Amino acid sequence: MKRLISTLSGLALAGALTATSATANDLVVGGKNFTEQQIIASMTTQYLEALGYDVDNRAGMGSAVLRQAQENGQIDLYWEYTGTSLITYNDISERLDPEETYERVKELDAEVGLVWLEPSAANNTYGLAMREDDAEERGIATISDLAAAINDGEELTLASNAEFYARDDGLRPLQEMYEFEFGRRNVSRMDTGLTYPALRDGQVDVSVVFATDGRIPAFDLRVLQDDRDYFPAYALTPVIRAETLEEFPELEEQLNALSALLDDATMAELNARVDVERETIERVAESFFEEHDLL
Repeated sequence: MKRLISTLSGLALAGALTATSATANDLVVGGKNFTEQQIIASMTTQYLEALGYDVDNRAGMGSAVLRQAQENGQIDLYWEYTGTSLITYNDISERLDPEETYERVKELDAEVGLVWLEPSAANNTYGLAMREDDAEERGIATISDLAAAINDGEELTLASNAEFYARDDGLRPLQEMYEFEFGRRNVSRMDTGLTYPALRDGQVDVSVVFATDGRIPAFDLRVLQDDRDYFPAYALTPVIRAETLEEFPELEEQLNALSALLDDATMAELNARVDVERETIERVAESFFEEHDLL
């Protein structure tokens, strides 16, 4: 995969390339154990190898383990979500807008030696989705519309993973903010991977989803607008150890250039190619760079 870069003019990286010469010490790229994270870890690995670095890819880790490994110096960089750092790692329950969330985690994580680079436009936050035809027929486009329908007596069923059902920023406070309740008997808890086909196949009316999941467009689902801004921002962002960035300062510009190419639609398409079309993670990552003339 260490092929020559064909063009970098659009990313303004040519000058940085001449300064890039990784030592015998590998850059260790981490990733979590779900599709999007495995794709972005492979993309980052292939990209940095093409830039001349030696890279050790350690995708497939649990979130807490991965974060701890980075703080301990075992992982140099990985892509994290702003909301995860805010809520899970820094215990901030205050509701912040996307820019405030980014600035807060950037400040807090600097205290443990981690540097947040530029966030991408990919925001893998939670959402509620319905089948497109069903939502259209019922006239439901927002979560407020959903709440009104349930409060008017419609019995709609929900598929939720166990985590969202139980977590402090999950289903219960969502229902409190929007002033409605599915009712215990109308909520089915199941593994995340089962919620999408359950909705597609009509076993439930609504499902908890992740905004960049490729099954949303593949299954023709409608993500309801969060019109009261309940869900926090989960911007996908490269995070690197300060010591690593000090050793390889050109990584900031290089990773920011990659971050600028990512948004919700891009990640949903890449995720779908793995989860729905069954392409390999490595091939999906490689083709992304081919399409952007990066490798």
